[in-house]
Amino acid sequence: MSSHSDVPGELHQDDEIGREQEYVSVLYDRLDGLREQAARRLAEELRATGGTRQAQSQRDSTVGMYAEQVERYGAVENGLCFGRLDGDDGSRRYIGRIGIFDTSGDYDPLLMDWRAPAARAFYLATAANPQGVRRRRHLRTRERKVTGLNDEVLDIAAASPTAHEELTGEASLLAALNAGRTGRMRDIVETIQAEQDRIIRAELPGVMVVQGGPGTGKTAVALHRAAYLLYTHREQLSTRGVLLVGPNATFLRYISQVLPALAETGVLLRTQADLFPGVSARRTEPAVAAALKGRAVMTEVLANAVRDRQWVPDEPLEIELPQHEILTLEPEVVRQARDRARRSQRPHNLARAIFDIEVVHALAAQVAERIGADPLGGENLLSEADVAEIRRELREDPEVRATLDELWPVLTPQRLLADLYADRERIATAAPMLDDAQRALLHREPGGWTPADVPLLDEAAELLGEDERAAVARQERLRAMEREYAEGVLEIWRGSRSIDVEDEAEGGEILGVTDLIDADRLSERQEDAERLTTAQRAAADRRWAFGHVIVDEAQELSPMAWRLLMRRCPSRSMTIVGDVAQTGALSGTPSWAEALAPYVADRWRLEELTVSYRTPAEIMAVAAEVLTEIDPTLRPPRSVRASGVPPWDRTVAADRLTDELVAAATREAAGLADGRLGVIVPADRVDELGKVVVGALPEAAVGEQPELANRVVLLTTEQAKGLEFDSVLVVEPERIVAESPRGHSDLYVALTRATQRLGILRTL
Repeated sequence: MSSHSDVPGELHQDDEIGREQEYVSVLYDRLDGLREQAARRLAEELRATGGTRQAQSQRDSTVGMYAEQVERYGAVENGLCFGRLDGDDGSRRYIGRIGIFDTSGDYDPLLMDWRAPAARAFYLATAANPQGVRRRRHLRTRERKVTGLNDEVLDIAAASPTAHEELTGEASLLAALNAGRTGRMRDIVETIQAEQDRIIRAELPGVMVVQGGPGTGKTAVALHRAAYLLYTHREQLSTRGVLLVGPNATFLRYISQVLPALAETGVLLRTQADLFPGVSARRTEPAVAAALKGRAVMTEVLANAVRDRQWVPDEPLEIELPQHEILTLEPEVVRQARDRARRSQRPHNLARAIFDIEVVHALAAQVAERIGADPLGGENLLSEADVAEIRRELREDPEVRATLDELWPVLTPQRLLADLYADRERIATAAPMLDDAQRALLHREPGGWTPADVPLLDEAAELLGEDERAAVARQERLRAMEREYAEGVLEIWRGSRSIDVEDEAEGGEILGVTDLIDADRLSERQEDAERLTTAQRAAADRRWAFGHVIVDEAQELSPMAWRLLMRRCPSRSMTIVGDVAQTGALSGTPSWAEALAPYVADRWRLEELTVSYRTPAEIMAVAAEVLTEIDPTLRPPRSVRASGVPPWDRTVAADRLTDELVAAATREAAGLADGRLGVIVPADRVDELGKVVVGALPEAAVGEQPELANRVVLLTTEQAKGLEFDSVLVVEPERIVAESPRGHSDLYVALTRATQRLGILRTL
């Protein structure tokens, strides 16, 4: 692939770096050209006007494509090329974040995308199985400069009996592991290991569970799998989209830069709290309340709550019409109408039309009987057309409408749930299977939603349904508003035109915008200009069916949350990532088989990550003792390295804790050249200890969504899930354990967040 020849082994490494720099510079020149070309074409498309509606739609699609290209080329600039494969046949293949081709000749690849099948040997080749590779070279770069390289000569004579267990690119891997954290997750595209590669490149269909202990790279594997699937199945997934669900907003910010750096910007990142469009669930509640809401029994509670809103009165209802005529609605009539509507098996809001018909027909019969009765006792004198007109008038009567709304209200999920929570009697009716203490957990006043409410809102939406006629009417109103706005814009333009001016050269008139476009065309252009990306459209549509769903920290999902996610992915094409030993939520997953059985039975496959890259052996030994408390049969992952720094464990008097914490945090922070310190504390002491630490170390971050780029971050175990720090202080571990029935799992999480150093502060 490269034009330069092999370099004799005796040449100094600086000469090698210089030669690689020449080639990498060529790649960056080509990247700049591609970016400039995409930007130029983007500008041309944005300037273009006119044409048919179809042409405009195609143009907007092209605009989106070029805009995505410009963004992608900018995102991959850092670390564009990171490796080279030298084949036994003398070939050379450079490996990087995207594919770049030589368009001046036969379109030969100058740089091979890491996801291409031919690039896989970069991650899998070993001395025992070189896969046609003679030498693998890792390039170290800073911005556009090559700063170093590491070579691995894959010689079968050098293979050891345990070659299949050895690391690929060990020097580069260890350098990445020992580098200081930045507060944002790095991609691992340069150092993917064999067991990770197998999972990343697994086939798309079906449910794959990735089980792995702390530091095994589960999150990185999930993100790189998303990038790989979009590359390999672009046409299929670009229209349906990929959803990645993380445990909290802090975690999503932590991983937010990984996919763009892998040349992918179209994955929708969400927490459970954000999976119901229009709702941002940030309210807090006791863990026991969240656990109850996560139980599968809530499907029955919500179904009962909906049925409870289909009311049959105990006594007849009187309805006064405009002419002071009073109609009587008997309970039996309402009951029959309700039963017929229920038998339709339609969701509540859609069955309302059947209920309305039955009630209105009964009321119309009363009116017809009064005004159409034959004085001589014969048949009713009204024709069917007369009766139909009576029905129409009744349907439009405000009193009749109000009665129908009382008996069978059209409900939103938000209203159903808010009304249920606020009324103890409604809770008692809907949840007879719960005891008094459990029902009390559901009672609360209105004022925002919690993350555990989101799956219930989604379940309620399924039970209620949405009247498509209402959605169409809303869309028509929106279009009318857009047209009205366009008319107003054109009127302003008309008013701003003075007189027609003759063109001296042509003797014609200067055309104004109103001569070229009318209100309909202008509103269509506005609609097209606001065309949303696949991810944006998916985020706004509760019924969107994703092409693939990836769930990180999936062990925290409740049964109700699993129901929500399965609705988002009817094809059951999913990557489930987690560690059941780290389950902290009371309603979390006890086993993958139990969680998935209702949806795919045993039709899922398990992959395991067994090597911990993040956690040094010294720290893993401490965590292993806690793992035994969780389940004696569990085994911790194997650490690939030792830090040489044993964890320290200190017990102090309770009244000395804050002083000792400040001293330890100050000492640890000072020892970090460019890394990050995480201080993990019991949830009920965040505010108190946060003020103390921030007072001593102003650069410290604390809060609901702390800024991870700060040198010191104080947070709870729940906030720390999926994160990593160079050094970690775990404060009052016994209190962390006591906070939850799954406290040992929480402590296991806390102890395994460090890449270098661990300190533990206990109190007497």
